[in-house]
Formats: sequence, C-alpha cells, structure tokens
Amino acid sequence: MFRLVVSVSLLLSCFNCFSLASLITCSGIVPMRYRNDKISITDFGGIGDGKTLNTKAFREAIYRIQHLRRRGGTLLYIPPGVYLTGSFNLTSHMTLYLARGAVIKATEDTRSWPLVAPLPSYGRGRERPGGRYMSFIHGDGLRDVVITGENGTIDGQGAVWWNMWRQRTLPFTRPNLIEFMNSRNIIISNVIFQNSPFWNIHPVYSSHIVIRYVTILAPPDSPNTDGIDPDSSTNVCIEDSYISTGDDLVAVKSGWDEYGIAYGRCSSGITIRRVTGSSPFAGIAVGSETSGGVENVLAEHINLYNVGVGIHVKTNMGRGGFIRNITFSDVYMENARKGIKIAGDVGDHPDDKFNPNALPVVKGVTIKNVWGVKVQQSGTIQGLKNSPFTGICLSDINLHGVTGPTSPPFKCSDVSGTAYQVNPWPCSELTSSQRTGSCSNYL
Repeated sequence: MFRLVVSVSLLLSCFNCFSLASLITCSGIVPMRYRNDKISITDFGGIGDGKTLNTKAFREAIYRIQHLRRRGGTLLYIPPGVYLTGSFNLTSHMTLYLARGAVIKATEDTRSWPLVAPLPSYGRGRERPGGRYMSFIHGDGLRDVVITGENGTIDGQGAVWWNMWRQRTLPFTRPNLIEFMNSRNIIISNVIFQNSPFWNIHPVYSSHIVIRYVTILAPPDSPNTDGIDPDSSTNVCIEDSYISTGDDLVAVKSGWDEYGIAYGRCSSGITIRRVTGSSPFAGIAVGSETSGGVENVLAEHINLYNVGVGIHVKTNMGRGGFIRNITFSDVYMENARKGIKIAGDVGDHPDDKFNPNALPVVKGVTIKNVWGVKVQQSGTIQGLKNSPFTGICLSDINLHGVTGPTSPPFKCSDVSGTAYQVNPWPCSELTSSQRTGSCSNYL
C-alpha cells in the first residue's frame, strides 16, 4: 500500500510539473467503446473469496461474449473481491471492467499453465528453448478490446515463477501478465498490474494500442519484470502511468537476431509520454531485441527515480535491423547509476546460428532537455567499428554528480553527431554546435 501511495503522489507531481504537456495526448488513436450489453463474472459462478478457482467462470463468460456477439460488444464486470483463476483468453469486442476493490489473481499452480508456440520473431522462448507459457490474460487476433475499471488489480503472483528462475528450474519461458498478439484497437487503462511472472504488458505484432493511467508494480529484485514492451508493433500510445519494476520500465523491441531479421516486422510510431517510475535497470529503453527495426519513437516528459540507466538504446552484433528517428525529450532523473547509454554490445543471442556480420544500423537518436541529479556517470555511447552510430544529437543536458557539480564525462567510440549545451561535455566524437535546435539537422 505504501508503494502505491508513493507512486500516485509521484505521478501527480509529474502532472503538476508538466501541466501544459498534459493537454497533449495520443490516446485518440483508439476510440473508447461503450457497451450496452453487460454481464458479471458472478453470473457464471464467479466467487471472489480469494480461494475458489474461477477459471471455468472466466472462460464461460468469455465464451458467451464470443458466441452471442451482442451489437456493440459486451462488458464483463468484475465486482469487488479476489478472484483466483488460471490463465484465460479474451475475445474481440469486449471490455474487461474491474470495479474498485476487484482483484483478478493468478493461481500459483504453475502446472495448470498452457504452453503456446514461441513467437516467430524470437524462434524460441525468450528464456528457455522451445515453447513458452501462455500469458495470464491473453489475446490473439483480436479487435476492439478494453481492459479498464476503477483501479482494480490484476495480480500475477509472480514469486513462484521468480524463484524457479533463480533456482534454474524453469522448464519453459515464464508467462507475461498481459499479451496481445496480432491484435488491433486495444485500450488498457485505470488498472493496477502487479507481480507479473515475466514482462507485464506485451503487445506484439499489433497496432493501435493505448495504455494510459496504469500503475505497474513489482519488487526491484524481481527478474525480467519489464513494465510495457511494445514488440514489432505500430501506433502505440503509452501515457500518464507509474511503473516500478525489476527491469526496464518501457522497452521497445522487434525480434531477436536471425529470427527477427527473417520475420521482418518493425516497431514504429511509439509515443511514451508522462511516465514516472523507478527500476534497477533502464527507465526508457529501445532494445535490445531490435532485429526487425525500430523507428519513429518519441519519449517525452519522463520522471525517473532510483534507476540503473535513465535512457538506454541497446543492440548487438548479430541483431541486424535498424534503430532510427528516436527522440527523448524533457527527462528528469534522480539517483541514477548512469544517465544515458547507447551501446552496440548489449544482450544475448537465442542460439549459435546468429550471423555476427548482421550489424545493426543506428542513426538519428536525439536526446534533449534532460536534467539529472545524483547521476554517478553521465553516460556512454559505444557504436560498432564496422557500423558506427551516426546522427547522435545531445542538446540541453545537465547531469549532476553524486558528490560534485557534475558527473564524470561521457565515454564514446565509433559514433558521430553533435552536441549543444551539454554538461558535462560528452566527448570529442560529437562536434560542438552553437545553434539552438541543431538536432533537427541530424534527423
């Protein structure tokens, strides 16, 4: 409860700091649907006592929505209570609505989790060879789905999965909390997500996704509990949310090495705005799985506290693909191990079949209007010898150190671009610019 109160207060302070920015939103890319037809999970025998297993009730309710096909779709209401359940699939033209005090809680019986095929752009499970466990709440090929409510909770009870990972007893890759595949027109808002077994919200091969007014919580030592990972997806809007997890708060991805190259589906048109949070890893990241390409990403008005790396663009040899036209703007970070990192040596490989000569192309990364306090190291920009990073522009950046007025200077290699009003000065590889707005020359 304390963490949630803190998160809400930080989020409100973020809104106050950027009151003008709060008028700007990308959420209109998906219209909110009103459903005339409404049913309750209790109509199907749902019992919110925290003990009764409600998997059958959820599956029967969704079967009813799918097959009766009411005009305008159907709202499935989850009243106050704790509804224990196994994983289940959503269907098109539905709203999953959690009332205040409603909790949908995942069973801790890992044996009941169905296995699904690996994503074709990954070629295998992200953690283990072979298939992967189905996400707690899953959707494939859906249209017009809303998950919303009065800040009810979806709880993945991930501790049992985290322990399996730590003890190296995982037979397959852990399940995400929410995953939409091959889907379109999805809204996720006004819900608390906590204790995901693996990544929290994972839209993959999807488009027109809005994620707004969500809170995502997991302990800082929970492994790989990324907050929101848009993956080979387009037109994604992430706004007005608080995330505190054990891994990257938001990470844009597009496939893994030779499998992602072959699948060839990029992530594009991603907006991340007014996100506040903390993580021992990255605040806002691109990568490291970017083999299908990532382009046209805007992250602005971001507040980060107690983070490993504030802004992280990461790829590796064997990834192929591209990272281009990426903008980070108006970022505040406090107590960060490293302020900015752009690197070509991050992340592992799915197997030994990757092509080391498949080099990523990184071009047009703009980072501007950044203020950091208690930043241990300003940053590193390390391109690849045979594929230097180009068009890197840093502008109006002040990163203050832990003990002195500024943190240690940047370290750079195999990179070209420009810098304007950066303190401490980044590196000789980035040429000095005296012109305001010079970053636009490098896009």
